[in-house]
Amino acid sequence: MKAADLPLLALVAQPTIHPDGSRAVFSRTHADFAADDYVGQLWTVALVGEPAPRRITRGFRDSAPRFSPDGTLIGFLRASAGGTPQLHVVDAAGGEPVVMTDAALGVTDFRWHPSGDTIAFVARVPEQGRYGTVAGLSADSEPARRILTLRYRSNGVGYTIDRRTHVFLAVVPNVWAEPTPAPAPSAATVTSTVSGTGHGADLAVPAVLPSGLPIARQLTDGVFDHSGLAFSPDGSRLLTISARHAGRDNDLRSEIVELDLEIDHTDGAQTIAQARAVLRSAANLSVSALACADDGTLWLLASDVGATGRDFVGRATALYRVGAPFDGSGPIRVTDPDQTDTDRLDLDASGGITPLPDGSVFALGNSRGKVELIRVRGQGQVEAVECGAAVVSAVNARGATVVVAVQSAGTSGDLVLVHTDLASTHAQDTAPKRLTDFCAALRATGLVTGLEYTVTARDGYPVHGWVHIPHGPGPHPVLLTIHGGPFAQYTSALLDETQVYVDAGYAVVMCNPRGSSGYGEAHGRAIRQRMGTLDLADVVDFLDGALQAEPALDAHRVGIMGGSYGGYLTAWTIAHEHRFAAAIVERGFLDPDAFVGTSDIGDYFGDEYVGTDADLLGSQSPQFMVGRVRTPTLVLHSAQDLRCPLSQGERYYAALKRGGVPTELVIFPGENHDLSRTGRPRHRLQRFEIILDWWARHLPAASHHRRFDEHDHETGRPVT
Repeated sequence: MKAADLPLLALVAQPTIHPDGSRAVFSRTHADFAADDYVGQLWTVALVGEPAPRRITRGFRDSAPRFSPDGTLIGFLRASAGGTPQLHVVDAAGGEPVVMTDAALGVTDFRWHPSGDTIAFVARVPEQGRYGTVAGLSADSEPARRILTLRYRSNGVGYTIDRRTHVFLAVVPNVWAEPTPAPAPSAATVTSTVSGTGHGADLAVPAVLPSGLPIARQLTDGVFDHSGLAFSPDGSRLLTISARHAGRDNDLRSEIVELDLEIDHTDGAQTIAQARAVLRSAANLSVSALACADDGTLWLLASDVGATGRDFVGRATALYRVGAPFDGSGPIRVTDPDQTDTDRLDLDASGGITPLPDGSVFALGNSRGKVELIRVRGQGQVEAVECGAAVVSAVNARGATVVVAVQSAGTSGDLVLVHTDLASTHAQDTAPKRLTDFCAALRATGLVTGLEYTVTARDGYPVHGWVHIPHGPGPHPVLLTIHGGPFAQYTSALLDETQVYVDAGYAVVMCNPRGSSGYGEAHGRAIRQRMGTLDLADVVDFLDGALQAEPALDAHRVGIMGGSYGGYLTAWTIAHEHRFAAAIVERGFLDPDAFVGTSDIGDYFGDEYVGTDADLLGSQSPQFMVGRVRTPTLVLHSAQDLRCPLSQGERYYAALKRGGVPTELVIFPGENHDLSRTGRPRHRLQRFEIILDWWARHLPAASHHRRFDEHDHETGRPVT
């Protein structure tokens, strides 16, 4: 795979199964160099008989499909080129989608009401006078911001204090009705949206706005954000995740708020729903997902942040249960309540929860470089469900029919059908069935599957990882790559970074050192307030083990690179090891002291990972140790990175330059911390070519590759 093959990496996401179990609808998205954006549509595939996936929408970027409870409609999000995602509904049998929202900053999530008559959604609400709410008022002309909190920005968003995420409820339009054209202007046009005359007259709220869109009732307000939505089985209540307690600016605790939808509002106002906390901050949980089962049980994915409310380092995400009627009895930990830190299962915080009719649930679990589909029964029994892939990224279930989105060494995204027997103690009764094959063209580029290794570190600890070796005779120059997080993991699934470097002639060595996820809490917490110790030893020892095991690797020609925490450990390593031909430090956590007050997580991340004592902090700071570096170093950063701010890279680069170290600084305009994953496609292409150009100059490989300035960045094709 070459950098120009990025558009072949298609992401399949959020399958939704029709209530009769006959078919599934999902989104498929990919990079497009011409549009310099991500484009995608909704697809459908039969679950009975021979699957024949086909596209059913033609929007610029359609995503997040959900069937209505009766299966007659599909709700989804559509974003136009340069626009924000808006909620749409369409006849499930096909037809013209009908837009439901015109949210200034877009819709981020939604759920169908059990009746199918309304939809709840989450959207940011801009403060009046900002973000285009006043025509002609530019961002530079907006009023000054008065900031009173520690947390006021977020990577990929910007300022958050003046655009909080709130919950709304809107009536679903009749998609089969005759379209209503916008009225032409006339002298008799009534400008008021509320009818009635005289004091005390009945007030009538119109069903639609003058634009033709249905009115959405805002259910929450205040200086709080909200995420996740779950209706109670009878639809009388709506649950969401928030943080409303007094100490929310200084901790990571969450609350679950229940919104009462039964109160009849007849005064014509957009009345905020009555709210009640059903999970309070005293539970010391940081909640990432919620779901309500048919029996009213509330299921949560959450991590325990301890008595301080901030102890998040390496904490496993667990499954919790809150029984109806939410009488304040508190959550019960279902997964691994009595296990040691070493054995504790780590569920995927972004994988969601899928309740099943028998009282069990599906979730996703991180385990030794895999993300597995996990079935958890009410008493905590855990079963892994075989899906025929290394990584499961999404799941949907209807009875015993389960559809998952997967990734593996040969696909960046496909759909798999899994059948389970809910009455059995066994996880499934038939082999998984592949429903799509979107990556044949990608495989034709010559993908390389990694060789799995476990290397014993110097203290006897097992370090798990992979080695990817280019085709053809060696020995090949080697790149030691380090993942971000640090509480994250490399997997055996296809990774564009690895494949591009291997195609250019480099063997890639990658592992999950202590501090990573997927190997138990003790593994994840091992580097708390001692970063750059055990993790440094693990990556270096794994590299040495790989070099010894694989004669095709050239032990005398080795480079090192990483992003975010990987940038940290790269910078730390080259201050202590001088064996590397060159290094790339990307979007790194490099100066813990300067991280406070500049990063969107700066008020707690560094405190928990490196501590607050000045000597302790300095003993883990790459910026403090930069004077020891002699390795030529490329520093990559994004101008809008609010996670590891640009100043982190600038200060590190300046220190290298002043110290006489060969170095370059590359800054990508308009990009944030996620450039390598979700940045503009042309920037992602250019980033790869800049990286390969750096390695060609400092660690040349035998295979020829073009310099980054020899590509047409509108098409991604080499210039001939």
